[in-house]
Amino acid sequence: MSSLATSSEQAVPARGPLRDGVWFMGAATVLLAAIVFGSSIGPAGPDWWRVPLELLNRLPLIDFDSGVSDGEWAIVWKIRMPRVVLGGLVGGMLSIAGAAYQGVFRNPLVDPYLLGAAAGAGLGATIGLTIGRSATSGWPVDPVPAIAFVFAVTTVMVTYAVGAAFGGSRTGVTLVLAGVAVVSFTSAIQAFILQRNLDVIREVTRWLLGSLTRSSWADVRLVLPYVAVSSLVLIMHRRHLDVFRVGDEEAATLGVSVPRTRLVIVVAATLGTAAVVSVSGLIGFVGLVVPHVIRLIAGAGHRRLLPLSMMGGAAFMILADVPGRMLTRPAETPIGIVTAFVGAPFFLYLLRTRRVGA
Repeated sequence: MSSLATSSEQAVPARGPLRDGVWFMGAATVLLAAIVFGSSIGPAGPDWWRVPLELLNRLPLIDFDSGVSDGEWAIVWKIRMPRVVLGGLVGGMLSIAGAAYQGVFRNPLVDPYLLGAAAGAGLGATIGLTIGRSATSGWPVDPVPAIAFVFAVTTVMVTYAVGAAFGGSRTGVTLVLAGVAVVSFTSAIQAFILQRNLDVIREVTRWLLGSLTRSSWADVRLVLPYVAVSSLVLIMHRRHLDVFRVGDEEAATLGVSVPRTRLVIVVAATLGTAAVVSVSGLIGFVGLVVPHVIRLIAGAGHRRLLPLSMMGGAAFMILADVPGRMLTRPAETPIGIVTAFVGAPFFLYLLRTRRVGA
């Protein structure tokens, strides 16, 4: 009898990993379906239903005629697929960074742009598209993503330095307020520059609204290392994020170095966010909506929340990019507009539920 009880007790912990595996398999299936769907839809190229067949045909040990010519496959592989993969990396990074920010600041209404990554990237892109455009017109590589990345990281570093000087690294509240001040100052500089360079407002606005139009495999290779390292660091700190839920003082009593852990999480989330934003522009609400939806359906534990947010965000971004390609052909609707149509009402819903709950 005792051995039966012991075996039952040993079986209980296995349910957690088993249930997690079911969630992860489901999310991976949704992501795979989004990739296939996203690569099948476009204004040019083969019929949509032939693309999944050709993707199967490209697998090892499978060979049949899908009806896709070499020219049509070049459109899928060189134009659609880099866009789909880059969209997945952008959405996944913004979502896992949003979940990490929400956990470290204990507020489900914050997003990856909280400490100024978006404002800094926007200022850097504005400078690259205005002041530096004439000086770099002959360069073989577009410097705008690099400038946006540098300014995004620099802005967050300034925010953290200002907040930490007033105790923000200990409580987090001052850090958020410092972010508000730095974002306002950065936005003022950006507006000042644009006011004196009216000829590039259209190009800057298109960048600020977010776009995957010019995606290439070079962009994928550029951001992949940042996304991989940042995501790995955040997942390695998933237990610390769970401890943060009880408060900074309680976390400190449990042996967590709150200032150091918060710094590591913020730096990892910011580097990944800055990297993807530098190539996609500013895409709002992804880091807010996706983690909250995952939290509602799968629970608040970060062991499950972080990887599911990453896969869910990747699928969401890939699917959100499809309407932008098709609604206003031959022109494209910026993906930031599509995500705003989805995210803004959801944000209002969050505000309402929090008010009712209060």
